[in-house]
Amino acid sequence: MKKQKVLKTIYHVREDLEFQDPYIDADEYRERVLPDGRRLPYRYLHGGFRKKGVKFVFCFPEKEEYRGRFYQYLSPFPGPDEELASLEKEGEDDVIAFCLLHGAYYVESNMGSKQMFGANPEPQLVWKASAAAAEYSRMKAMEIYGGTRPYGYVFGGSGGGYKTMACIENTDAWDGAVPYVIGSPYSLPNTITLHAQGQRVLRHVFGKIVDALDAGGSGDMYGGLTPDEAAMLREITLMGYPPQAWFPEAMGVIDDGSLPVLLPGIKANDPSYFREFWEVPGYLGAQEGSNAQRDRLQFRGVVRSVHLPGETLTAAQKNPDGVNGVDTAWRKMLTDGKDAWIELEEVPQGEDLYLKGVTIGFADGGAQGKQLLLGDICGNALVIGMCYGMDDLSGVLSLVQPGDTVTLDNSDYIAVQSYYRHQVPPDRDFHAWDQFRKEDGTPAIPQRPDIMGPSFCGTGTVQDGCIQGKVIVIQSLMDESTCPWCGDWYRRKVEENGGGEENFRLYYMERCMHGDVSRLGSTMIVNYLGALRQALLDVSDWAERGITPLPGTVYEMEGGSVRVEVSAAHRKGLQPTVSAEAVGQYEEQERVNRDSAMPELAESGKRSGGDLAVLRPGESVLIRTQAVMPMGAGAITAVEYAVSQKLADDMAFTPVSFTPFAETTQSAPDRNAQENPVKETGAAEEVVCRGARAQFTLTFTEPGTYFVTTRAQGQRRGDADDLFTQIRNQTRTRIVVTEEE
Repeated sequence: MKKQKVLKTIYHVREDLEFQDPYIDADEYRERVLPDGRRLPYRYLHGGFRKKGVKFVFCFPEKEEYRGRFYQYLSPFPGPDEELASLEKEGEDDVIAFCLLHGAYYVESNMGSKQMFGANPEPQLVWKASAAAAEYSRMKAMEIYGGTRPYGYVFGGSGGGYKTMACIENTDAWDGAVPYVIGSPYSLPNTITLHAQGQRVLRHVFGKIVDALDAGGSGDMYGGLTPDEAAMLREITLMGYPPQAWFPEAMGVIDDGSLPVLLPGIKANDPSYFREFWEVPGYLGAQEGSNAQRDRLQFRGVVRSVHLPGETLTAAQKNPDGVNGVDTAWRKMLTDGKDAWIELEEVPQGEDLYLKGVTIGFADGGAQGKQLLLGDICGNALVIGMCYGMDDLSGVLSLVQPGDTVTLDNSDYIAVQSYYRHQVPPDRDFHAWDQFRKEDGTPAIPQRPDIMGPSFCGTGTVQDGCIQGKVIVIQSLMDESTCPWCGDWYRRKVEENGGGEENFRLYYMERCMHGDVSRLGSTMIVNYLGALRQALLDVSDWAERGITPLPGTVYEMEGGSVRVEVSAAHRKGLQPTVSAEAVGQYEEQERVNRDSAMPELAESGKRSGGDLAVLRPGESVLIRTQAVMPMGAGAITAVEYAVSQKLADDMAFTPVSFTPFAETTQSAPDRNAQENPVKETGAAEEVVCRGARAQFTLTFTEPGTYFVTTRAQGQRRGDADDLFTQIRNQTRTRIVVTEEE
């Protein structure tokens, strides 16, 4: 049945009497300093709207640099002083400097937020307040520069992506938008809970999973897993979680993300779930011998001594990248239990205790009824962790006395991890949940009476695809917090409501995770900042000058997984493709086609080729690499490599000289195309991609397993010095050095 287009009323903030009381309380000249020493002067205005408690910052470039536009950032979790959050950013993260360099002024507001945590009594305020800041900034810009109405573009990621979509769908305040790493209406709390469940059930096999998928691996991520582990990995992968994104866990980094912030809201909305999970058939907790029952911890102990927190960490120490990024903004809602601990007479014992999400309760004494969160158990000490909604941690601990009874319980935390199973959306377009549906589409397991996802969007609306301007979406293929398929879902929603090539693009980014900070670059991943900034420039050209942006990424959906085309010519989008092959010193040096050579190598017993080389100590390996930009995306500006024995390392990369080339290929999509397909005679259409080739030789003297990461970056104009728009990708090869024959 064909769905009906959404009919709606568009919000005009200029007609809203709630936003007729603006003020400016700071107007001064400041400057940004770039890494190369350049200084960018700008006019700084701070103000707000009195009635609604909205505060904003405007950063205007010098008049000769102004090009009649602004960019407005929306944070995932706006706090009461959010408008100031970007002022301290530096280097590649300095979004204000990016705006000034490209003739735009910068806008950020607190979106009317009056507190860091707690229910928002007026969720639509986030986009209404943002629209008010946008329109008032236009008035100030015309006062400062003269001229006509400035173009405006709104952007934000993760929770800020929800807000960005709400802004461009429900108001006329912006000409375009760039939401990035976006979720669907049913992403929260489900993606966060399934991630935590995977962390718990798969905690002993992350290394096996990632190694199988890594360069030179077996390709069988289920090999060596127990039936329970394999079933969980399959389930979570079908939900859309990218298996390669388990690599932080394989390195020992177990971060449950914003679940501590989301859990109280779920408990308040659906308290009976946390009992029924352990008692009612159809729930994992009620299943005899399940991993949930195995990992459940319930313990009572007696306090021996209490130790209050030491010096509180500074905001910079807690969040070195600031407090408004897509991976960090929610941390503003937590209180650090630094140096605080409670000594017990006895603590739980066991070789495989699951201690994530354990609440410390007080059954009696002055702190009776209060709760803290366990960080770890060291000896007989309960180390206090990050506590949600707890401003006076010392005050709580001061009420605890020796002899008081303490309870430890992770029942709710384990229960919430399965919540996504019992939140099957009524809309069957959400195929990730098909595994929990019968053939007729009805749920196969018990469901909760309230499907909570839409209420977690934080905007008082549900994204409907009715965009009121040009939209470019940036989505990561290794996103650990938002499943990549959400970008595909939104594209289809836009098309359902009349949008398409004339006003929408979706770009998928390989080797990228959720975070939007420059430090997210290692031998395993790159960041997407360059693509994000290029998308902002492209959406401006689209709206202002009618310059059509590059085609969206070509991909296919396989279950809940997004599979992109192999070659740059066929994949399209913004990002370069990077390939590399390892050729041992005994190999035929003229062999360049790894795809055709791999079967021959397997049959001949040779020990290298493609993404794997097996060497003896002292032998050398030649790494041949090629990077290709999609047509129109620009030229390669750098090629570099790093060698590491760790799964992922933040080590410095070594630059490699490269040879540019232009490549003519057949443009018809072909999933089996090689990286350098041969032009077919009589092809109806051809495209030209610009790329680079490089090679380097490495010698390994010590036995061990090494990973060589080859990274390349490209830029639209081929400008290697542009700090903000370098778009990166990388690939890996495995080098095994052994003394065995």
